[in-house]
Amino acid sequence: MNQLPIMQVLPDLKRILTDRTAAILIAEPGAGKTTAVPPAFLEEPWLAGKTILMLEPRRLAARSAAGYMASCMGESVGQTVGYRMRMDTKVGRNTRIVVVTEGVLTRMLQSDPSLGDVGLVIFDEFHERSLHADLGLALALEAQSVLREDLRILVMSATLDGDRVASLLNEAPVVRCPGRTYPVDTIYMPEAGNATLTTPEKSAAAAVRRALAEQPGDVLVFLPGEREIRRTEQELALGSLPPGTVLRPLYGQLPQPQQDAAVAPAVDGERKVVLATSIAETSLTIEGVRTVIDTGLRRTQVFSARTGMPRLTTVPVSKASADQRRGRAGRTAPGVCYRLWSREAHDHLPDDNVPEIMETDLAQLALELALWGVRDPGALAWLDAPPAAPYAQATALLRQLGALDAGGAITPHGRSMAVLGAHPRIAHMLLRAADLAAAPLAARLAALLQERDLFRGPAALDSDLTLRVEALFGFERSASSGGADPAALRAVQRESRVFLAQLQAAPGEGPGDISRSGLLLSFAYPDRIGQKRGDGAFLLSGGRGAAMREGQPLARSPYIVAPGVDDRAGQSRIMLAAALSEQDLLKHHADSLLEEREVYWDSESGSVKARRVTRLGTLILKQTTHERATPEETESVLLKVIAAEGLQLLPWEKGTTQLRQRMEFMHSLRAEWPDMSDEALTDTLEEWLAPFIQGMRNLRDLQRVKLTQALEGMLDWNSRQLLNKEAPTHITVPSGSRVPLDYSNPGAPVLAVRLQEMFGQINTPRIGGGKVPVLLHLLSPARRPMQITSDLASFWQNTYFEVKKDLKGRYPKHYWPDNPLEAVPTNRTRSSK
Repeated sequence: MNQLPIMQVLPDLKRILTDRTAAILIAEPGAGKTTAVPPAFLEEPWLAGKTILMLEPRRLAARSAAGYMASCMGESVGQTVGYRMRMDTKVGRNTRIVVVTEGVLTRMLQSDPSLGDVGLVIFDEFHERSLHADLGLALALEAQSVLREDLRILVMSATLDGDRVASLLNEAPVVRCPGRTYPVDTIYMPEAGNATLTTPEKSAAAAVRRALAEQPGDVLVFLPGEREIRRTEQELALGSLPPGTVLRPLYGQLPQPQQDAAVAPAVDGERKVVLATSIAETSLTIEGVRTVIDTGLRRTQVFSARTGMPRLTTVPVSKASADQRRGRAGRTAPGVCYRLWSREAHDHLPDDNVPEIMETDLAQLALELALWGVRDPGALAWLDAPPAAPYAQATALLRQLGALDAGGAITPHGRSMAVLGAHPRIAHMLLRAADLAAAPLAARLAALLQERDLFRGPAALDSDLTLRVEALFGFERSASSGGADPAALRAVQRESRVFLAQLQAAPGEGPGDISRSGLLLSFAYPDRIGQKRGDGAFLLSGGRGAAMREGQPLARSPYIVAPGVDDRAGQSRIMLAAALSEQDLLKHHADSLLEEREVYWDSESGSVKARRVTRLGTLILKQTTHERATPEETESVLLKVIAAEGLQLLPWEKGTTQLRQRMEFMHSLRAEWPDMSDEALTDTLEEWLAPFIQGMRNLRDLQRVKLTQALEGMLDWNSRQLLNKEAPTHITVPSGSRVPLDYSNPGAPVLAVRLQEMFGQINTPRIGGGKVPVLLHLLSPARRPMQITSDLASFWQNTYFEVKKDLKGRYPKHYWPDNPLEAVPTNRTRSSK
């Protein structure tokens, strides 16, 4: 350990933390920060015999770090160095360094906000920006500020924006340390990673064969998830591999012995190919790895604020992650990294991964903050504050689950949920199930929801979650997988035992009545209770539409609960669900049911109706239609329908339309006149239309509205006189005809008149108090436009004679004088002879 690069900067780090309460360490891969830094502080005077906590994001890395530090001291884990993680703890009375995983630090802070026995909290690999790391740092800073001025905080990372973190930690000093890595050659293979030509597992398998042929040592392959790892194993099994080659999967849900086998050095005569997720990206040195193959993909959970539903998605890695992965090949010797993308594609990768707090479900964060006593996350210091819309949806869900009261304060039930440490949905279901003596079934359901699907192939297409419960129960009774994935069954079995232990239920007890699965799931997902629409489609209580794959037996159920929903399409796809009986729904969700009298618009009959309904969210569970709306209620609904569907529902006759246009013309001249646009009229329906629809109930009645009177009612007597004067309906032309004005364009009202009827008039008629010349459409005897002008005098002088030639040729029986200003106007046919 004395050879590690980190030893060069430890004196500076010690000096800083002697004088200050916070520091940042940016140490490149291979520097030795994870295992060398915590022991270096054990004898510092300011620690005063207290404990050092180090947050390590991943369980495998936490166990590995604790084991290595203990071995360097000549001890076993649980003596000076120990670890704490969910359902796995190795600490003793003399333990001074405790490596903890995410969630454990949060629980420790919640149970003892002052961290009285702790002198230093280290946040390792902080660049991963997990939700719990951000939360833990925010709570630790609050504890330091309010309760423990002497508490030291050290943030460590290989790649991190040190200035931003320093600003968050009151301008804490930043210490930088070079790493100890060997040269790594980078080979780009864009043809292998072309998604249009191949899949990640096929390209990874091809790259493995190439690496085994070209490079020495073991191979580490980065894949986005367990599914791709399994498929890559299958691809590699299809062809021959060099003798002695062993495949080792490595992902978070893998049993510990198999994880340890993946990390351990290969035995003599073997070459190891480790197929890993991002779990192997940091804090681990896998002995013997000389080659890294990177698919450039990672799996992440993205929360949709639009639907309130999270979904797993596969995205490209960031440049920082790609560099971390590449560095795994140079930890113990020179290596090679095969990147299954092009140099150009690499330039377009994001610099860093998006922090988890910015794109994941925030329900658990909101519950922890409420337990801490914070209703507004802005009260704490964050590197990136929780985004407002997802956080608001999270608190709304917590209120629905009974974890928060109306004011946002945590309830006793919410405190019990937080103690379980599971997602609030799961915690609420487990607690409700315990009250119903259904904890064994709830524990299995919780495990099934958190682990990978038990089924593979066509069986996985069946959405019915109870089939998974039956498969799990059969496995527990007879150890027969029944076609399900044995590894997945064992993982679910282990996780269900964890939940049973938390509920203090007997681990060997059977799940009980499996038909109650839908009821228990409805406690966890009250917003995803679905009501049958037909053809496999359901309306969810949260307002979202969702549908099952075609041919699902579960689609016949009147009610379901859908914990597994993919919202990528316009209508969500139901991946997992269970049937829910109406009896259970009404009985166990009685507190959430809303009974109300409802007046509504029935689009089929085109009329206002009333009913009494029982609702659960957006679902109508019961309704009676033997109700009659009051005149006031009917009027209100009619106005809303007109506002929503448009003014075209009203009887716009020719005269009414012209009146509206004339009033709009006056508004264009005088701002104080009523605005007659669709938007303005819609916004003021209650003022000008409501008195004229009293007693009406349907679309037919609306055709009897005296719309002209309604519009005129917007004007007083003087305004009506001014309207007739300045925006007349007709203009009397020289022939004596009263020609109507067209106000469809308020900026340029049109007078369409035959040319012969304007003989003798020199200037263009004007309206609007003489301010606006009308736009003359001068027509032929057949009433076809021959000229459009707003300057009649200019027309007579400059254009008439050209028009006259054309008209005289086409209409020889009509009178086309040489001097139109002295001619007699006419609306009849007059011979030119």
